[in-house]
Amino acid sequence: MSKARRALRNAVFALALSGAATPALALDKPVNAPAPERIAREGAGLKTAIFAGGCFWGVEGVFSHIKGVKSAQSGYHGGAAATAKYNRITAGGTNHAEAVQITYDPYVIRYDELLRIFFSVVADPTLLNRQGPDVGAHYRSALVPTNAEQRAVADAYLAQMEASGIWGRPIVTKVERLRTFYPAEDYHQDYMVKNPRSPYIVRWDAPKVDALRVMFPSDFRDSFLRDG
Repeated sequence: MSKARRALRNAVFALALSGAATPALALDKPVNAPAPERIAREGAGLKTAIFAGGCFWGVEGVFSHIKGVKSAQSGYHGGAAATAKYNRITAGGTNHAEAVQITYDPYVIRYDELLRIFFSVVADPTLLNRQGPDVGAHYRSALVPTNAEQRAVADAYLAQMEASGIWGRPIVTKVERLRTFYPAEDYHQDYMVKNPRSPYIVRWDAPKVDALRVMFPSDFRDSFLRDG
């Protein structure tokens, strides 16, 4: 591990352990998001949910290290099939969001627990149409429930986050209506584990996994869950 990455990782660990909450970028300064008051009751069987929180590489990377998550696939949500292509989406104007569709076992990890992890180490809910260095509507943060219980839990948690004042700025993350999820191109899948030395991964995404390990040790899985 390079000195630069070691220093960044140590800074992430120190902040995570302190429980500090700041309105800075979620990656650089993970936030101790509040424990959900509304507990998800989804019943038995695997469930699916979609999360958008900036570049999907890091979002997928974090979910791929959470116990109870059975699959995590990068893709596009919110736009039409004809424009669900990376080069077209990043050019702007398609209404897609880079997103990750996960399948999980609610008897191992509940939806409300996934929300807390998401806003603690993945996405800053106060940033409009951006996360980290990435700017544009396709990098917006959004929750996409796939059932009524998830919708109720998501609405309740966003309201709880706003009332907590933890972030120091208004919460702009939205709950979006479920539309078709389009899987991203193959080279985007499992990008973090395939490209661990990528400067982008080292700078912006690996620290999110480090924060997950420190802040949620009972939910952390050391091995990376590969899609497919």
